[in-house]
Amino acid sequence: MLPTNRNRPQPRASRSWSFSEMDFSDPKRKPRLLSKILMGTFLTAMCIVMLIQSPCHSSPSVFSIHEPGVTHVLVTGGAGYIGSHAALRLLKDSYRVTIVDNLSRGNIGAIKALQNLFPEPGRLQFIYADLGDAKTVNRIFAENAFDAVMHFAAVAYVGESTLEPLRYYHNITSNTLVVLEAMAAHGVKTLIYSSTCATYGEPEKMPITEETPQVPINPYGKAKKMAEDIILDFSTRSNMAVMILRYFNVIGSDPEGRFGEAPRPELREHGRISGACFDAALGIIPGLKVKGTDYETPDGTCIRDYIDVTDLVDAHVKALDKAEPGKVGIYNVGTGKGRSVKEFVEACKKATGVDIKVDYFPRRPGDYAEVYSDPTKIKRELNWTAQRTDLLESLQTAWRWQKSHRSGYGPPLAMVL
Repeated sequence: MLPTNRNRPQPRASRSWSFSEMDFSDPKRKPRLLSKILMGTFLTAMCIVMLIQSPCHSSPSVFSIHEPGVTHVLVTGGAGYIGSHAALRLLKDSYRVTIVDNLSRGNIGAIKALQNLFPEPGRLQFIYADLGDAKTVNRIFAENAFDAVMHFAAVAYVGESTLEPLRYYHNITSNTLVVLEAMAAHGVKTLIYSSTCATYGEPEKMPITEETPQVPINPYGKAKKMAEDIILDFSTRSNMAVMILRYFNVIGSDPEGRFGEAPRPELREHGRISGACFDAALGIIPGLKVKGTDYETPDGTCIRDYIDVTDLVDAHVKALDKAEPGKVGIYNVGTGKGRSVKEFVEACKKATGVDIKVDYFPRRPGDYAEVYSDPTKIKRELNWTAQRTDLLESLQTAWRWQKSHRSGYGPPLAMVL
């Protein structure tokens, strides 16, 4: 069982008992009367136990205390694809983890999987909350002793951002400001920020370095850049340790098959190309839609730098380990090698063993032709290098999870905490 969530008390089931119709003079009713009295006594006792265990009567939670030798990390968006893998790695490395997620894009099944793997008290807690609610976020910080924040929570689909730009600015930029204000108010000094290569837009030169001008061309990239600017402005007036990781296209899944990517059905059309390939291989959709064949690339399709989620999480943990008060680190997280969409599709066909039907369509709004990283800086300063660079192997790992989790983690309401 997850540690008690003191921020969101759950409603307790109640049942009313009426004694008005009991006939005390009828001996035949005595057994019934006795059973009801016993039941009432039992319910009363249970209520007392619940009251004793409620936050106002219990000793302080371990999550509310700074413990020597234990680093307590708040993982926002920890029920999502990347966030759940990050939480898994942190827990394996003996960090104390609190996940905050509103489950609008995340999966309660990922939380349950983490809970089952790490059931020990004081290891993991989940708080259902929306980062857009400043009062709730402030209360969460007030009631927990965080040492660091890994901020993943965000809507993250380029195409969707062009359709709902205001949602993206609110969810990414505004919510990051809420988190920063709470960190400042409660003295949390370390931030690892999950950013994106979309902040670069369409650079004139490849590969992309950290010095490449940031000229985003879609609301997703613009919202992320605005959030970065807020973080950087604030860091100049504080003693925060800040790490900003701009990463590229994420693929793969947990090598042991416990976690994977499971977007909601209504979001699949905006999702990653790997998800679309797997859906086509599983027969969920009739084929794969490749959007854009007239880019100025060798085969006309987009070129991207695909980073395995396990490598990406490793970069976050190294960034956390190397974060220093009063300093800001900005790093590209990629393999340094670009692959075209057509190359990716052929690898996906091999990984799944399915001759996926491919249809070609016009470009998706807000997309760019070619993006891949120069990971020199992160290798030099954090001693990080991508290890899982075999595209086929990463897709095979993800495919194994998809085949054994055809409904993802299951319907959102099928599992309850």
